[in-house]
Amino acid sequence: METIILKIGYAIVLIGTFIIRYPHEKRNRSNKVRTDKKASLEKTLLGLVFLGMMIIPLVYMFSSLLSFADYFLPITLHILGLLLIVPTLWLFYRSHKDLGKNWSVSLEIREEHRIVDSGVYKYIRHPMYSAIWLWCVVQALLLNNYIAGLSGLICFGLLYFLRVKKEENMMLQEFGDDYKNYIQATKRIIPFIW
Repeated sequence: METIILKIGYAIVLIGTFIIRYPHEKRNRSNKVRTDKKASLEKTLLGLVFLGMMIIPLVYMFSSLLSFADYFLPITLHILGLLLIVPTLWLFYRSHKDLGKNWSVSLEIREEHRIVDSGVYKYIRHPMYSAIWLWCVVQALLLNNYIAGLSGLICFGLLYFLRVKKEENMMLQEFGDDYKNYIQATKRIIPFIW
């Protein structure tokens, strides 16, 4: 499959996620933070995710600097990557929409924060992370390069595994038994499984 089609597919994901997230970022700037657990590690990890899912892919898409690390994938995996764009963007959109004013890019509790247990949050505690994991898979399937294709999985994987427990502990401290009950009623990333 033409590399240009694959790069356009990944560009759709980048542009789509920006379009989805921007209004939430803009709206939530005025929503006061009550609890902030963001540390320097958190900021570093967010920077790594930006590097691995935005900057490195853009360098790959618009230059030949990383071409030494290209790999081959069968066309069926490219098609799978293109097909996964739709559920990735849909879940990214739904998780932001359902979370509403409770959304934050980092470990924060907002004023009037509540447990969201409707919409996609009825089945998954962290659907935004699920969407970003899908995004990482799309990246690996569309950008056939060991550096650009896999940098999202590595960088986001670090953020996820170092953050998710802290996030859940923060929610447990804030909401106690209500959040404990929510944990028991949902799966963390994949509905009905994990």
